[in-house]
Amino acid sequence: MSDATLTISSKNYSSWSLRGWLMCKMSGLDFTEKMVDPEDAAYRQELLLLSPSVRVPRLEHGDVAVWDTLAIAQYLEECFPAAGLFPKETAERALCRSVSGEMHSGFYNLRSALPMNLKARHESFKIFSGARPDIERVKEIWHQCLDASGGPFLFGKTPTVADAMYAPVCTRFRTYSVALDDTLTAYVETILSWPLMVEWTEGARAEPEEILELEVEF
Repeated sequence: MSDATLTISSKNYSSWSLRGWLMCKMSGLDFTEKMVDPEDAAYRQELLLLSPSVRVPRLEHGDVAVWDTLAIAQYLEECFPAAGLFPKETAERALCRSVSGEMHSGFYNLRSALPMNLKARHESFKIFSGARPDIERVKEIWHQCLDASGGPFLFGKTPTVADAMYAPVCTRFRTYSVALDDTLTAYVETILSWPLMVEWTEGARAEPEEILELEVEF
């Protein structure tokens, strides 16, 4: 039996749960998933961006507890250095940490205007002006990384923490039909067809509950 437990929230709506889950899977950690009650008011507030996401994901590994997504990434890197969660080269590692940190601390307008919803598809969704600079910045980051690495992932042939951090954005761009050029469309397809993402998406589609507040179009 695994001595690690990852506490997550809704697979359909919780982008932070997805990021932490991907990192744990990428590291090779043997862990058990623990799903929180979707009716818990505190977790609903996190999903609705009304309170900081400090409860999920939460990794408990032996006597260690880690609950911040980037802290989880760093912890897993220390425990499983051969997993390649960060690039090997110093400059690439620095860039990977920087773009991951930018996603961790920024892009609030993108998050609120385009909430993650893997079950939804909007062919013509009006994106309010406040979110557009965030979208353009994401595109800029992706191009910078892909142009330097050659893809198909942001830092080359294998996924890193940066891909885990931006994977929910790929789902958002698909859900809300955000226009992308060929290079970025190929990247989104790479992420969405990644076996780990396929596994997570299947779990999201199997969830019976809906959080009605998140079905509102902004």
